[in-house]
Amino acid sequence: MVNLEVLRKDMAALLETDKLITAVEIRADSIDEALADASVQFDTKVTNLEYEILERGFDGFMGLAKKPWLLKVYQNPDTIVSAAKKKAGVAGVAGEEEEEEKIVSKNGMFYIHHFGEKIYLKVVLPEGLGTPVDVEEVLSDLKRPDTKSFDEAKVKAAVKSGTNDEYVEIGVYDHVQSNNAIFVVDIAKDEMNATATITAPGIGGADVTAEEIKTALQKQGVVAGISDEKIQNLIDSPVYDMPVVVAEAILPVNGRDAYIAYNFQTDKSKLKATISNSGQIDFKELNQIQNVVAGQPLAQKMPAEKGRSGKTVFGRYLEATNGKDMEIPLGENVKVDTDGRTVIAAVNGQVLLVNGKITVEPVIEYPNGINIKTGNVSFLGTVIVKGNVDDGFDVTASGNIEVSGTVGSCKIQADGDIIVSQGVIGRDAGVIICGGSLWAKFIQNTTVQSEQNVIVSDSIMNSNISAQKKILLRGKRAQITGGELFATEVIAAKNIGSDGGGSETVLSVGYDPKAKKRLEELLDMQNGNLKELDDVELNITALENMRKTRRSLPKEKEENLRVLLEKKTALTDENDKFNEEITQIQAHLRELKNVGKIHASGTVYAGVKIFVRDEKDEVKTDVKSVTFYYEDGFVRRGKYEEPNVEDVKGPDGYSSN
Repeated sequence: MVNLEVLRKDMAALLETDKLITAVEIRADSIDEALADASVQFDTKVTNLEYEILERGFDGFMGLAKKPWLLKVYQNPDTIVSAAKKKAGVAGVAGEEEEEEKIVSKNGMFYIHHFGEKIYLKVVLPEGLGTPVDVEEVLSDLKRPDTKSFDEAKVKAAVKSGTNDEYVEIGVYDHVQSNNAIFVVDIAKDEMNATATITAPGIGGADVTAEEIKTALQKQGVVAGISDEKIQNLIDSPVYDMPVVVAEAILPVNGRDAYIAYNFQTDKSKLKATISNSGQIDFKELNQIQNVVAGQPLAQKMPAEKGRSGKTVFGRYLEATNGKDMEIPLGENVKVDTDGRTVIAAVNGQVLLVNGKITVEPVIEYPNGINIKTGNVSFLGTVIVKGNVDDGFDVTASGNIEVSGTVGSCKIQADGDIIVSQGVIGRDAGVIICGGSLWAKFIQNTTVQSEQNVIVSDSIMNSNISAQKKILLRGKRAQITGGELFATEVIAAKNIGSDGGGSETVLSVGYDPKAKKRLEELLDMQNGNLKELDDVELNITALENMRKTRRSLPKEKEENLRVLLEKKTALTDENDKFNEEITQIQAHLRELKNVGKIHASGTVYAGVKIFVRDEKDEVKTDVKSVTFYYEDGFVRRGKYEEPNVEDVKGPDGYSSN
């Protein structure tokens, strides 16, 4: 039977458990993330945690109106006790504690009460590995002096199946009305709660019912905050001669202040390097830049909420405070969308929180160069490097790239112009891809692709350079030594090749380098295609001859023939596409109006190979002050003439000084 002594022991045990419980408040994008964070803080499994939702989150729509969850997380009391016992050295079967942590177990409970003239029983079934109610214990508690009779079969059925959280009538007793339990209801002076104090019944006396407490509350004017749960708990497990809260005021809820929900990481310290599948950190991919494009939503103002008023237990109004509004913190290169709340980028660049304001920077500057401290750089805008780009580090930009130092064995790629003040030392592995023009002091052992011009003030050595317009060397040395240089319009330098030979120097003009390269790729693929087609046709012929001789083929060979015929069709279709594209490129190369010229104001050394519109002129002896051009199907040599550079302009807004 649940008596006062048992209740005191249970409450003491509960108090000791509660002392072990600590809670943390965690804000995260989802409940799972919050629990994962809490599991690390508590050093336990997620399955051992319980939580309360303080503020509900919202995933937003397409990244908009996102709101984090706020949870109060604490450890399951059962697992706390288990962990405490383990720490104290209480031994158990291996794996038993882990199993207990996974399964929430509750013992079965029973309550016997005397309401009116009848005896009632309530049985709660056990959960998990909990102990069921002992029917003999129930029968023993029913055998009181004042008990007249009870239905033992009904009791056993209730113990076995439970009573669905309700009291069921099981018997009668000698009711002595004068021994009934007495209770009083008290209202706090501030009307914030109401309590019930019950005096224990004597032998033959009836217990207090939930309906009696509710009626007493209503008679005293309590109309709000009546708790059915608290009243029922008091009825199930009465606490005698002590006031127990049975009704509480509905507290007002102040409105939440307006706030900004950011779609980017505002704390740069939380931007993390890329981690490989093996767990190794890639220090070249530090991910320190948060790129955005024009029109991309960056943040949204969440409006202030109105407060929700409360009520005292007598129903009197309790005022709540409305949330405070705020201005949207707009920085540079951002704007507010048509909804008046969403902040969007006005330009491409990196999004930052600068002095508390949302800002998009279209230009990013690295004052100490690109190296292990910065990692690789990929930026939707212009990159300015005040220093060198060290070997092995790549820079990619949608705007321009300006390097005040040198560029090592790297891959540098920009949709705009690239300026390298101190030159490029590629060490046979460096690559520069430029959507505009490239300016550099010198280029060594590097592959360069430029959609416009390549302008060098000193020298180009042992490099493969491709420019859709011009390659110009304009300094005092202006030397081209070794490598292959392609330009559609003009190549101009002072000296070309080297005295006494050395690395092969090949210069080509008068055609589209990209188109020619594609033509070479297509011709190689077509040759491979035709060889494969010949093999397929030979196999088809062999199988067809075999079928003519035998009148039929085995099933396996018939299937092989079908596959070969399908492959022939596919190869033929592919070859037709190759022919079509090859024809188009060849026509484009023939129609080029600018036949191209190569200018050398100094010396073109013996061994240099000159190609103008695919016609070749191999220089046998040194030639001075010369211009190579195309005429009547041959490469001609004329007097040196200054190249036309009127259309070559410097990069707007940037300097390589």
